[in-house]
Amino acid sequence: MNDLAGLTVVSVEHAVAAPYASCKLADAGARVIKVERPEGDFARNYDTLANGNSAYFVWLNRGKESIALNLKETADKALLTAMLEKADVFIQNLGPGVIDRLGLAPEELAARHPQLIICSISGYGSKGPRASQKAYDLLIQAETGLAAITGAEHGPARVGVSVCDIAAGMTAYQAILEALIGRSLTGQGRQIEVSLFHALADWMNVPFMQYHYGGKEPGRPGLKHPTVAPYGAFDCADGKPLLLSVQNDWEFKSLCEAFGEPDAAERPEFCTNSARVAHRDALDRFVGDNLKQRGREENIALLEEARIAIGRLSDMDDVVRHPQQQFITVPTPTGPIKILGPGATTIGTDAPTYGDVPELDQHGPALRKEFSDI
Repeated sequence: MNDLAGLTVVSVEHAVAAPYASCKLADAGARVIKVERPEGDFARNYDTLANGNSAYFVWLNRGKESIALNLKETADKALLTAMLEKADVFIQNLGPGVIDRLGLAPEELAARHPQLIICSISGYGSKGPRASQKAYDLLIQAETGLAAITGAEHGPARVGVSVCDIAAGMTAYQAILEALIGRSLTGQGRQIEVSLFHALADWMNVPFMQYHYGGKEPGRPGLKHPTVAPYGAFDCADGKPLLLSVQNDWEFKSLCEAFGEPDAAERPEFCTNSARVAHRDALDRFVGDNLKQRGREENIALLEEARIAIGRLSDMDDVVRHPQQQFITVPTPTGPIKILGPGATTIGTDAPTYGDVPELDQHGPALRKEFSDI
């Protein structure tokens, strides 16, 4: 798909959040010029596990052109300024205040380039007492309360992927697409601010409202759900865990019928979701005792017949072998790399192709020549 062909995106970026947004724009056909510091995006060095490449960098930087610039040097800053003359979208996730000190403050760019869409990604936003505080994913997981509701009774835990960075990148991509639609109607660009804190805080609205209005402390339920039951992992007769999720009273009735105990659905402590949550210990014993009568695959056959949602607790080998898994191939400097496919596919079109993951400053000479005359 080349829906964004003809658009030029200049992204002064590093790490995850901004590269995620610009990667999605590149996948959609936009020309993305990745501006890196002279030593390169530090995500290049997070690991060397993807055939000598950083897994983070391969995932987020396909299809981009790379140029290394030292924006403290007059000539390199002038080159970036020339690129922005031709850009449709400018993304940056430099540290707090850095872009302003470079003379590229969003409000000044907007005045010079009224059609430019400017997206600034930060830790906490540009206003408020924490605006100048540096931020990384783990810290935002803690500050937004996500870590407090993640983990089990023994203590809080970090979500195993960079969920705050990804949330910010997704939010930025969405806002940029909205701005492009708006510009097509009005001819005007816009300034966009996205912060890791606010992007993830938006995802925390359910526990917020449950606490603020209902007085419910979410706690750390592990693989259980704080307000839905039965929901979680249960051991089967062969010792293998099975996850099941019952979302409503009709499904719970079907579960009881599958167990051969239809009357259990009418018990006062089980007849509504709120009652089941209040009596979770008794409920979990009831479900667990029934599941322990059969091995996991036998339970799966029984529950699938009853249209109960189930899942297996997958390790990474299971993820790779999962029958629903989709992969794409990305060219890299050390050869093609297979990665898990994007979450959205477009029906009725040819399979998309993905551009190379660039080496540092791979396109620098060509870009310097292209924009030096502007």
